[in-house]
Amino acid sequence: MSENISTPDEKTESSTESNSKILKWCKKYLLEGQQLDEKHAEKVQNFPENPTVSDFVFIKYRKFVAVLIPFCFVHVLWWSTAIRYNFFHLYNDYWHMPVTMILGALVAGMTAEGAGAVAFPVMTLILHLAPSIARDFSLMGQSIGMMSSLVCVIFMKVQYESMAVIFGVLGAIPGFIFGVHVFDPLFTGAQKKMMFVSIWTAFAFALGLLNAQKKRPTFVKIPEFCFWKGLLLFLTGIVGGVFDAFAGSGIDICMFSIVTLLFRVSEKTATPTTMILKGIVSVFGFWYRGVMMGDISETAWNYFAVTIPVVATMAPIGSFLGSHLHRQVIAGLIYVLELASLIGFLLTNPSWGLISAAVTIILCGFGFFALIAKSGEILMRRLEENSEEKQENFEMVA
Repeated sequence: MSENISTPDEKTESSTESNSKILKWCKKYLLEGQQLDEKHAEKVQNFPENPTVSDFVFIKYRKFVAVLIPFCFVHVLWWSTAIRYNFFHLYNDYWHMPVTMILGALVAGMTAEGAGAVAFPVMTLILHLAPSIARDFSLMGQSIGMMSSLVCVIFMKVQYESMAVIFGVLGAIPGFIFGVHVFDPLFTGAQKKMMFVSIWTAFAFALGLLNAQKKRPTFVKIPEFCFWKGLLLFLTGIVGGVFDAFAGSGIDICMFSIVTLLFRVSEKTATPTTMILKGIVSVFGFWYRGVMMGDISETAWNYFAVTIPVVATMAPIGSFLGSHLHRQVIAGLIYVLELASLIGFLLTNPSWGLISAAVTIILCGFGFFALIAKSGEILMRRLEENSEEKQENFEMVA
């Protein structure tokens, strides 16, 4: 009776094949490379034979310089201020958020969700702080972390959707002002926690459904930009600004959902777009709450003071790493974040009324996002049909 016994050569060949598959997977999903704007991509491909110092700084080593610029600038300012006013004793009582933001700011730099997506649930669900404190801290932290990511993204010349940034900011500013004065006072702290978790859980489901489509075609930028698309981005900015007003996070994921689900822009473009948008809106929100309203709590200020060096370090690193990831990996990180927030919400033993409301919002929200995704599919078909018609007309003329 013969037995199937592997020889040493066969085992080595099998091991080599397995390692090859792992390396191939890592290269595809973790080392896909940056999606640069066309002009800079051409400069990278045609790097001068006799480069100058500026060629090395702005072309060859731009990725590393991009991380160092905000890191050095913020750290010099923070250390000089911390030594002058002795921030260090604050770590005894406020160490929670610096530790949390090691991961939070890194993930924020890598995905479409600002650090508030991590800070808000941690501060409200685990530390049991008031949502207003969590909101203010999120805006304050993101004004440093996401602005650092903004500098990093722009200096690296990573592709982003400028129209989404412009119209998003124009809508988010009045949306934030309206939300912080009108919308925010209408709900209790528990209701705000529930809405934050439920709405973005629904989005995660819709994004997962969309990405279940194999080899889904995507665009680098919004195709055939026109008036109604600009108006929709503006309205999205208003809604996102309202969410930022009570949760410190919202404009990022609102804009991300529209440009990915409806306009079918790649997550690799949508992510740096939302980073830039989130950074600008956070600075405005921080200024408005601190200067115009002047009621940021001492707790939020103390958490902010001890967290600055962490977010200024980890957010640009996250942007650097995230710009090399495959869009499916970026989407996967969003799924994990929303699942963690949902589990955290359930672990706080919410009332059955809040759970029922959360389930309702998740179902309705999923339906809404699914409708947006379906509309995006219809738009995609029309674009393909128009492209085919133009090609036929061109051939007939030729």
